[in-house]
Amino acid sequence: MNIPAHLYPFESKRLSIDGIHLAYLDEGSGPPVLMVHGNPSWSIYYRNLVQSLSSRHRCIVPDHIGCGFSDKPGLDQYPYTLERRVADLTRLMKHLDLDEPITLIVHDWGGMIGMSWAVEHPEKIARIVVLNTAAFPLPKTKKLPATLALVRNTWLGSLLVKHGNAFSRGATTMAIKRNPMSKELKQAYMAPYDSPANRIATLRFVQDIPLKPSDPGYDIVANTASKLDQFANTPVLVCWGDQDFVFDHHFLAVWEQTWPHATVHRFPDCGHYVLEDAPDEIGALVSEFLVE
Repeated sequence: MNIPAHLYPFESKRLSIDGIHLAYLDEGSGPPVLMVHGNPSWSIYYRNLVQSLSSRHRCIVPDHIGCGFSDKPGLDQYPYTLERRVADLTRLMKHLDLDEPITLIVHDWGGMIGMSWAVEHPEKIARIVVLNTAAFPLPKTKKLPATLALVRNTWLGSLLVKHGNAFSRGATTMAIKRNPMSKELKQAYMAPYDSPANRIATLRFVQDIPLKPSDPGYDIVANTASKLDQFANTPVLVCWGDQDFVFDHHFLAVWEQTWPHATVHRFPDCGHYVLEDAPDEIGALVSEFLVE
């Protein structure tokens, strides 16, 4: 991939996991901050936070397999399941062997993946930052949006994602409300997903959404949700884009009920890619949060 240096001034490192390479950023030094992205983004989502924090913190940002600069194996080589995503993150954290607790920042699928790892390693968590995500089953008051249901459940949705890059392309406009992406930034977000073969992850993430107990991954999500109270005394910052049509107020209400001690900042005019809509405000909030 050829990403303009002014957008992504980083060089990825690589970890081989059973012969498949996971790319990750490891920038700066100081207390570690782990940032876990979702779908259909990649580590570019956290570029501004990395640049603002890396002078004082060690910023670690993996690209999930199939995303960003990581390998994009076929389904015959890699399962693209939540279980494997959590295992990958576990392998990365074991490889890094950090000697102090981390700040965990999660967005979208990063919440499911990052928090599923965190509940099994609570001693490694110093702080948590939540950005429009979940670590629990779909709230009973929330219906799966039609666009996600189309991709998850129909051959047409699968065709549109694999052959039209519909999910990644659509997110560059639908996930932004206040601060529209430039053409150059849109192209950078979509760059990893430049062929049907390289769009497996963006499709499988949606197909893997666990909605009922019989779905793969539902047991992991339920287990994670049951253990979130381990962080009842852990500092938590929530930055929430209110215009997110997926992770909306129904999800925020669950977070507020689960962690009533959390500091919550709502951004009424921001969407799902809240870090793109409000980079400066959230950057300042996170910086302040890390020194409290």
